[in-house]
Amino acid sequence: MNSGILLVDKPQGITSHDVVSRMRRLAGTRKIGHAGTLDPMATGLLVLGVNGATRLLHYLVGLDKEYLATIRLGWNTTTDDAEGDALAAASADVVAAVAEDDVRAAIVPLTGAIEQVPSAVSAIKVAGKRAYQRVRDGETVELASRKVTVSAFEILAFRAGDGHLDVDVRVECSSGTYIRALARDLGAALGTGGHLTALRRTRIGRFGVDEAGELEGFDVASAIMSPADAARRALPTVTLTAQQAVDLGHGKRVDVDAVAGLEASDAPVPAVLAAIDPRDHLVAIVEPRGRQLKVVTGFPPAEPQGGEA
Repeated sequence: MNSGILLVDKPQGITSHDVVSRMRRLAGTRKIGHAGTLDPMATGLLVLGVNGATRLLHYLVGLDKEYLATIRLGWNTTTDDAEGDALAAASADVVAAVAEDDVRAAIVPLTGAIEQVPSAVSAIKVAGKRAYQRVRDGETVELASRKVTVSAFEILAFRAGDGHLDVDVRVECSSGTYIRALARDLGAALGTGGHLTALRRTRIGRFGVDEAGELEGFDVASAIMSPADAARRALPTVTLTAQQAVDLGHGKRVDVDAVAGLEASDAPVPAVLAAIDPRDHLVAIVEPRGRQLKVVTGFPPAEPQGGEA
């Protein structure tokens, strides 16, 4: 199996690791990684790297993301989503008094550059152990806030239920943003409590779920995206000459002024670039060092076949 990127539409009720295991069998290689997991409850886009393209995943993990979600206002849960145990509910009168304009107003402070406290059941490591595992072991976990950016937080629908309100939203955010935490914080701001009941990831950077294949009947050979095509979506790119490709492949540095598109330019060279050869092979991820380009991550032109997983 060649190297490349796979876009998978994860179904509900299975883990991201379950998807990786399935794709390892389908691709006939154990060398498959992912650019960010989804909880079992969530559906949507998983970006997987196969064989040498796993080296590219490091540059995809930090891309911005888009989600469609349903937030239920009325009570909190122990996990900030529907899989946790319900906590004390707000009174029916308090919930009924919340209007759509109130929700819109409460969303404003949760939009833009914000400080967010991740959910206690997140995968963040605390002293070498995942926070969610510490919670499962009965520990009380308090995580520090972190800076994230919520560039869009849009109400799509607003529905009243029996003792609760459901709000369908679209969120665009930086990597590391927890949608469960947005649901929790929105509920806190409105005095109702809140948790997530549905989550679907629709985009990672320029990779969309509309391009992704369903797990059932997934055809790896036809779906695999070349590392060069994937790199073009995530990074600025330069096209090398055949000799420059050989030089970078051997770990040598290449003069910026000799690279097409960078020569005789006064514009700053991007901090990281994807270098592609005339045969459309991703040779390396490079960075500028003075007026030269240095290899950060290399991508060998050919790789041995992986064994059946």
